[in-house]
Amino acid sequence: VGIGHVRYPTAGTASAHEAQPMYNSYPCGMALAHNGNLTNAQQLAEQLVSGLRHLNTSSDSETLLGVLAAEMQAALGHSGKVDVGVVVQAVTETMKKCRGGYAVSVLIHDVGVVSFRDPWGIRPLCYGSRTSHSLPEGVDYIAASESVAIDVLGFDMISDVAPGEMVLTVPMDPSHPRQDCGLILHQCQTAAASLFAPCLFEYVYFARPDSVMNGVLVHESREKMGQKMAAALHLHGLASQIDMVVPVPETSCVGAFACAKALHNVPYVEALVKNRYVGRTFIMPGQEARRKGVRLKLHPMKQYMEGKSVLLVDDSIVRGTTAKEIVRMCREAGAVKVFFASISPQIKFPNVYGIDLPSRKELLAFERTDEQMAEYLGADAVLFETLADLQDSIKECNPQLQNFEASVFCGEYVTGDVDDEYFQTLNR
Repeated sequence: VGIGHVRYPTAGTASAHEAQPMYNSYPCGMALAHNGNLTNAQQLAEQLVSGLRHLNTSSDSETLLGVLAAEMQAALGHSGKVDVGVVVQAVTETMKKCRGGYAVSVLIHDVGVVSFRDPWGIRPLCYGSRTSHSLPEGVDYIAASESVAIDVLGFDMISDVAPGEMVLTVPMDPSHPRQDCGLILHQCQTAAASLFAPCLFEYVYFARPDSVMNGVLVHESREKMGQKMAAALHLHGLASQIDMVVPVPETSCVGAFACAKALHNVPYVEALVKNRYVGRTFIMPGQEARRKGVRLKLHPMKQYMEGKSVLLVDDSIVRGTTAKEIVRMCREAGAVKVFFASISPQIKFPNVYGIDLPSRKELLAFERTDEQMAEYLGADAVLFETLADLQDSIKECNPQLQNFEASVFCGEYVTGDVDDEYFQTLNR
């Protein structure tokens, strides 16, 4: 039995003290892994401290663990034994108090592993099973942010964790067989959740293309994004000016290939070669570090670009540091024209649900027109996917999805507790 966490921190600091899983020994041993951000973490932390609980870090993940521990203690009453009923009650009450986007797995001593997802389903979470490798006639279970993790470890996908749902897996004893096979599902919140709104940016950028997320194969959704971008290029009269489509590797490769295919007779060329030993540049600290990171990360092939009109396709444009440097590199490699296409809309607002995007003033699209952005980037033109086209790309893969968490594009935050005052408090 075990849990793990492989993401960078999006709240608090990058201190080693905030490395997950986080643990707590009262009222029982618990270790927690959390993907997301709590929007009311500060209020919850103040309540915990006033209740004589100590917090070691500024991480909202520790705050979440503290809330769960407090609710576990309250649910225990005088029984003194943590069991399934106590866990269900504690998780239910925790969900009532915590706002924001979160996918959580908690290892609970002498009980099992409980995984739960925020009532809006903003952050992804799914679970699967396989025939046990250690217990005859038993079943092993797994929960993960993406289905690909379930597949590669030899499990079969069961389902996404529903918004506001908890999945509890408990050890099986051959001498005392369970009808539920050690898998307990409980819907902790329904009425409180106004709508199911998974994060759009997961499909655009974070998720692996071979993952199935909320019933959508990410690869298929990115193909549709690319096809809709091709239609937009025709609409804006740019398609006839393009000699080749070049993806900015790697997230945009699927969309760029689909775009080139839909344009007809326009070759798809991977003329930007990625150095796989350089990490994501958009989370590097400081503009200069990000600019140098781009040069180390990508190398344009002059043999393909010289004398050509190039369409660069990327998943998104955040600050514009990366895009600007890539445009400059392509011109240095001999490209006569450089167009830049983003298969997501203009990012105009910060994210507060677990994606490390900067304040509004740092965003390239903040108070800039498309023409002004093209001038800043040094591109001949810049084109963004519309929000409607992006949403339709996913809806067409799963018509049951009708709403999305799209705050970075439209400024509407589904939890209803994020306003100007919230950002002022956040920036203090």
